[in-house]
Amino acid sequence: MLLTNARLPQGVLADIEIADGVIAAIRTAVAAIDDRPRLDLAGRLLLPAFVEGHIHLDKTHWGAPRLAHVEGRAVRERIASERVARHQVALPIEARAAALVRSLIANGVTRARSHVDIDNDVGLRGLEAVMLVRERFRDWIDLQLVAFPQSGVLAERGAPELLAAALEAGADLIGGLDPLGFDGDVDGQLDVVFALAQRFGKGVDIHLHDGGDAGAAELRDIAARTIALGMQGRVAVSHAFALGSIGRERFEETADWLAKAEVAIMTSCQPSAPAPPVRALRERGVTVFAGSDNIRDCWSPYGNGDPLDRRSSPFGTRCIRTPNSKWLSR
Repeated sequence: MLLTNARLPQGVLADIEIADGVIAAIRTAVAAIDDRPRLDLAGRLLLPAFVEGHIHLDKTHWGAPRLAHVEGRAVRERIASERVARHQVALPIEARAAALVRSLIANGVTRARSHVDIDNDVGLRGLEAVMLVRERFRDWIDLQLVAFPQSGVLAERGAPELLAAALEAGADLIGGLDPLGFDGDVDGQLDVVFALAQRFGKGVDIHLHDGGDAGAAELRDIAARTIALGMQGRVAVSHAFALGSIGRERFEETADWLAKAEVAIMTSCQPSAPAPPVRALRERGVTVFAGSDNIRDCWSPYGNGDPLDRRSSPFGTRCIRTPNSKWLSR
């Protein structure tokens, strides 16, 4: 069939030829005598399918009664509070995760990465529930699952063994959390995370809230390990707030390390933290992608699974328009 009068991201109108279920050609005009079925888009914008780069399907309260906001300003406090509050959610994880995945699909998302908590409290139950959802919707969306040690890799007793079990059970990547700020041992946490990634042949996606020069040093440590282990292109760092709070010279040094190691940066445009300067990172060759992060859970009551809505929200706008450090003017 043909999709006619589609507006492409560049602003031009085109006709899209579809054959055997895939786009076969993009043409400026198709002969009017062509008798294939047509759908006139009348100038509506036609975009590639969206990638939701960072969510937490096991945490969402989608479809369940609203719970009061979880107290705590520091990451450690919030995590401790959530470990209690998550047992008060009325619907099981599978039902809530499936409801959010349906919304993602309806909003044009065909690929998503979800972090799933792995700790002594829930074990692998959250992962097993989300894996059922992954299989249930596999014809509509590709879900990558990260074994996420939200309660720490070293601080949580037995966490390395639990993470190994999660990877063996079917998690696609291994995560980490603030090696310095949470575990207090950068080398110790990264030793475990990268050793498990190597052992199981998995990628890495580390939450990094640590800011300033300390957080930037952690980013360079991650990049150096990535290069040393030949894992270029298979490592990401989520949030990386440090990139939005350091001086120009330190930023450029860190960005160059990330580009050389092909370590990608995920930004969720948090309104209360210095977001990574997207344009400056891209100009230095760093891959940057976006995610909604928490959607209607103990961490955030907002979100609906629509990447375009997220981009146009006050949170997204703030991240685009507000300088992230004194030297950054764009």
